[in-house]
Amino acid sequence: MEIAEFIESLDEQGQLMAAAAEKAGTGAEVPTCPGWHVRDLLRHTGVVHRWATTYIAGGLVEPHAPGSEPDLDTDALLHWFREGHALLVAALKAAPEDLECWTFMPAPSPLAFWARRQAHETAIHRVDAESALGTGFSALPQEFAADGIDELLRGFHARDRSRVRTEVPRVLRVRATDADDVWTVRLSHGPPRTDRTSHDTADCEMSGAAEQLYLALWNRLPLSEVTVSGDEALARLWREKSAV
Repeated sequence: MEIAEFIESLDEQGQLMAAAAEKAGTGAEVPTCPGWHVRDLLRHTGVVHRWATTYIAGGLVEPHAPGSEPDLDTDALLHWFREGHALLVAALKAAPEDLECWTFMPAPSPLAFWARRQAHETAIHRVDAESALGTGFSALPQEFAADGIDELLRGFHARDRSRVRTEVPRVLRVRATDADDVWTVRLSHGPPRTDRTSHDTADCEMSGAAEQLYLALWNRLPLSEVTVSGDEALARLWREKSAV
């Protein structure tokens, strides 16, 4: 996907999130984030949006902690969330292609990193907001969902902090059945190592439409929504240890 497409997705997902949050009410429980209410979701995502904007707009090259969550609720909180989301979208649109700033995963460029990361951050939390309504989720394009799987497997879980590990080397395969997308995840006592091949025999395979896999791998859908074959313990390991 192109940077402009990620920015467009971010814009759309943030608007959908705000609309779902407004309809559900800030006091509604968020089933996909046990213990959270919609107000927690808005505060968290709004802080992340503003944190990302400081890097993009300010060209900051050193990491810094996100700001504190605001003591706002109801209409004031929704306004604050929408304002921060709009500032992030505007900063990405205005940023030069050769933007230099801090990132925390490999990417073709800092601008590509932040556009992609914030699009997926917002999409997942839009799903959380819609879960508070209990009426189903807005659809995601196949290409976007497949890209989100790739970011999760080859980005987040390539880092040393990934807790998805096994004492004995095992292989987990992820296969999107609505596209020619396959990921082979090699598990061991170290961080998972993922590539886009399917040559090795897998101990377990998770397959399904890219959107269902994306949400299941992010623990927003139960494993029953995708097909698990082989050693189901590896799929359960993912469920228990993959939170980022």
